[in-house]
Amino acid sequence: MSKKLEETTKLAVFKGKKIRKIIYNNEWWFSVIDVIEALTDSNIPRRYWSDLKRKLKKEGYGQLYENIVQLKLESIDGKKYSTDCANTETMFRLIQSIPSPKAEPFKRWFAKVGYERIQEIEDPELASKRIRDLYKAKGYSDDWIEKRMRSIAVRDELTDEWQKRGVKEQKEYSILTAEISKATFGMTPSEYKKFKNLKRENLRDHMTDLELIFTMLGEASTTKIARKKNVHGFI
Repeated sequence: MSKKLEETTKLAVFKGKKIRKIIYNNEWWFSVIDVIEALTDSNIPRRYWSDLKRKLKKEGYGQLYENIVQLKLESIDGKKYSTDCANTETMFRLIQSIPSPKAEPFKRWFAKVGYERIQEIEDPELASKRIRDLYKAKGYSDDWIEKRMRSIAVRDELTDEWQKRGVKEQKEYSILTAEISKATFGMTPSEYKKFKNLKRENLRDHMTDLELIFTMLGEASTTKIARKKNVHGFI
């Protein structure tokens, strides 16, 4: 494996069924067999999975084998075995091809989300409202939400400027972001998350009003400097 696999695995409960999952490459991966068994009640989920792979191939899903990763998950005998796993995006695609009444709620939800995203493309203000509503539902104050939304706009302006000036790779974005964070707080984002005792949570969603203001100041200043000096590429 190209990146270290986290040792801790967890179980997700799905309609009373336990779905094995594990963090790999900083995202959740789920046991395909477990999801199939939960949605189909098949006595032989492995055979169902074999048939589904053939069906997906006929449907033109050529990236299937590239998107399935074998990861070691604990079995009922307490031992760990290599198991076909998929991340959230791939799992959603698999569920769409499962002809089962239990899969229908997922399919209806996919359709609803897809429709909402198309609406947001036509009217970007809807996307902003959705984000505000999510933060509101999580209990954030109106003042904090306003600063968080502004920080998103400032960050987008910075990354757009970087892209125009030849910064393309995600790694380059991360390095530049880390430099801004060190200049602002004396810590990289990963160090700051550790300082705040965060794991996979979004760091900026756990910043105070002042921290958001300082973050915006650092990123807005970087954008201004890039334009003034007319820099190009990753240096």
